[in-house]
Amino acid sequence: MRIVVIGAGITGLSIARVLTRYDNLEVVVVDKNPDVGWGVSKANTSIIHPCHEEDPDKHPLRTKLCLEGHDKWYEWTRELDIRVKWPGEIMAATSEEEIRVLEHYYELAIRNRVPGVRLLRGEELFRLEPTLNPEVIAGLYAPSAGTIDPIGACIALAENIVDNGGRLLLGRRVKGIRVGDYRVLGVETTGGFIQADLVVNAAGLYADEISRMAGISDYTIHPRRGQYLIYDRTVQPKPSRIIHSAPTQKTKGVYLVNTVGEVLLVGPTAEDLPSNMRDANYTTREGLEYVLKQAMKLIRKLPPRELVIRTYAGLRPEPSTGSFILRFHEDPWGFIEAAGIRSPGLTAAPGIAGYIEKLIREHVELKPREKWNPYRRDITRPKMLPATERNRLIRENPDYGRIICQCEGVSLGEVMEAVKRMKKIGVPEVTLDGLKFRAHIMVGRCQGTFCRPLTSFILQERLGLEIWSLKFNLEGSFYGVGRVKDLFKKPVEAGEK
Repeated sequence: MRIVVIGAGITGLSIARVLTRYDNLEVVVVDKNPDVGWGVSKANTSIIHPCHEEDPDKHPLRTKLCLEGHDKWYEWTRELDIRVKWPGEIMAATSEEEIRVLEHYYELAIRNRVPGVRLLRGEELFRLEPTLNPEVIAGLYAPSAGTIDPIGACIALAENIVDNGGRLLLGRRVKGIRVGDYRVLGVETTGGFIQADLVVNAAGLYADEISRMAGISDYTIHPRRGQYLIYDRTVQPKPSRIIHSAPTQKTKGVYLVNTVGEVLLVGPTAEDLPSNMRDANYTTREGLEYVLKQAMKLIRKLPPRELVIRTYAGLRPEPSTGSFILRFHEDPWGFIEAAGIRSPGLTAAPGIAGYIEKLIREHVELKPREKWNPYRRDITRPKMLPATERNRLIRENPDYGRIICQCEGVSLGEVMEAVKRMKKIGVPEVTLDGLKFRAHIMVGRCQGTFCRPLTSFILQERLGLEIWSLKFNLEGSFYGVGRVKDLFKKPVEAGEK
């Protein structure tokens, strides 16, 4: 039995990974993007929420899956060698009104059995996090909050899926869902028809459009934009805990996060956009000014603006239902939805995968594999190794001793290992962004000024690429490397001097 998962983001890949455990399921993941995690999953706050902000009365299933997903991430990050930290978080209050908000979430923490949550004030609060702004008068501390590399998690899941017999078909846009005799028959894509007995819609911002292809139109999705800034890794002070403002009805607040890459991330905004702006992932002056203004209320001293090395925006799917849409349809039979995955979707992803697995088991007899491999190792990173191991590695492969990225200390060996891994999972062509997310080049202070042209020259040489064929990411984003004058040289005719 073949199951096609539409969407190679954190939700779709989590579902696909769980389903590769079964011997009688052939798992295929389809995505319009040329690499994994390039939709909603690529640009978010990277938080594994402790789930004390979920109301079990208003959203019982979402609360349940947030808690299950949070706990599952401890296991998954170990198995898949995903970068993660568990520093805990402080929800900060700067007024008596916000203290009442904190008290509400403290009550939810008790109800949701979130461990170790405490309401702190005064000296105890500032001992826990000295970088807090002195204007902060109280904080709700949740020690189980974490921060993860979200696109690194997508890459890890994809590699594990392929290792367990699954397939990824990337760069294929879904054009239709073929239905016959009240059941799904397969998926029409730009790369041809894919027969399927079951189809899982995990298409993020476009899930409502995919569902309409199957005749289901009882919800819509609109994008909610979040804008962010990233500071250079050298900035001080950086908080040791995740800090964020008191949540509102619309957002969990503005965050300050010392990420797994040891850079300070600040954001997001929460801007509701019309449904026809699902590709509006650009920043605005107003949005970034708002983020900075809110951040200054939380931290004692925000680093100067000249140390901001990158700004970006991400889009999150906001369903008209207000919560996750998780269901197995009888008409057409075999069409399954994992749609409307708003915050805390990253946290809940393993829980959502388990829930979809349960829905399928209610309709199909699944046979567990005798041998299923839960493990995957990250790319070899020489700078993380003891000196003796690093020296041995470089003797065996000198590429690991040639530094390509001065900012992050990334070697050529890591870049070439990333190339091999991209090809293994079915990435149709090597892109600079694909290498950035795997090898961690072009993410430092210079944002690729040094390593991007050097990497491009080496790839052209080793992969036999034409000079203009290397892309940043999507179709049309070519990165040309070479002498500009060569483009304007007149061909020399025979006999000309």
